[in-house]
Amino acid sequence: MRIGVDATCWQNTRGYGRHARALLNTMVRLDRENRYTFFLDSPEGMDKILPEADVRLVRTAAPTAVAAAADGHRSMRDMGLMSWALSEPGFDVLLFPTVYSYVPVFSRAKKIVMIHDVIAETFPQFTLPSRAAQLFWKAKVALARRQAHAIVTVSDYSRRGIVEHFKIAPERIFIVGEASDPIFKVLENPVPTPCLESLGITAAGRYVVYVGGFGQHKNLEMLVAVFAKLAAQPDFSDVRLVMVGETKKEVFHSYFETIRQQVAALGLANRVIFTGYLPDDELVVLLNLATVLTLPSLMEGFGLPAVEAVACGCPVIATTASPLPALLGEAGLYIDPHKAEDLELALARVLGLEELQQHMRCAGVAVTRNLTWEAAARQLIELTHTVNAQ
Repeated sequence: MRIGVDATCWQNTRGYGRHARALLNTMVRLDRENRYTFFLDSPEGMDKILPEADVRLVRTAAPTAVAAAADGHRSMRDMGLMSWALSEPGFDVLLFPTVYSYVPVFSRAKKIVMIHDVIAETFPQFTLPSRAAQLFWKAKVALARRQAHAIVTVSDYSRRGIVEHFKIAPERIFIVGEASDPIFKVLENPVPTPCLESLGITAAGRYVVYVGGFGQHKNLEMLVAVFAKLAAQPDFSDVRLVMVGETKKEVFHSYFETIRQQVAALGLANRVIFTGYLPDDELVVLLNLATVLTLPSLMEGFGLPAVEAVACGCPVIATTASPLPALLGEAGLYIDPHKAEDLELALARVLGLEELQQHMRCAGVAVTRNLTWEAAARQLIELTHTVNAQ
């Protein structure tokens, strides 16, 4: 079986890109029966694709990971070039690892499209700033659903959202999970790297960490406001908030400047650290040093930063509007993202109770043993066979 893969999200540093790189490379490594061809529109990161896969570079004017920004769009010419390449005859299955980079395809190949969540549909005003961007997104997703022989998502929580929002028959939607990469693990004696030290992160003190984008649906204004209340209390005088995420080159709609101004207005400049993007080898050390990671989003399709954190032995406080309560169990405390008092109470409990921290650490490491990219890849490989046989 020949499988063509839209890998134009390969260069994205956020969840879509991380997911695609880990899942697709694992599929290629495990699957010796099928032949994979990756279609990219930028040479960046091409060397990270396993040599067992074929690679086609489509020379567009701008890579999808840059052009398909919240305030931009891909040109018709570039989409046409990708569509033409993916429509090449001879493929049995075409795989789109995210609907974000989808283009219509005109071939007899069976099509599998991944819709990670319905965040853009639930909170369009937070994720797509213009009416034109919202209309384009709706049209793209509608066409992707129409062409798809199977739709894949990352959790049962997202599956329910897709069924409810799009009125799709549940049997058309398949779940392929996610996992943390092997680099995320408990370090025996974590020591701040020179990069972390330059940011003011040391082995002393307690750190509340957030990892992700600065989209408005991430609910970071509430997090900063709650942290301000805790920071004013003597029991938490050593606690600092570390916010990890791209602040300058974000392609998705960013609310960073609002958060930065809020931090300044609350007099928290010396208590909040904005790290910008951190590569995994830096992030794993930070998560090992952290007291707790918090993810208070209004919605998460999966919540990969939380899974990466518990793999590092870091307790988690996460939103109930996600699959994380079911995934992580006692490794986390779970809060209503609309109730600031819930987040404040949860932070105070974890920061103040070392025995609770230890219990959550042990529970988290045990949970993540069952979440592997190998399991996810085998699920998707099996689905390709099922779809091809239809």
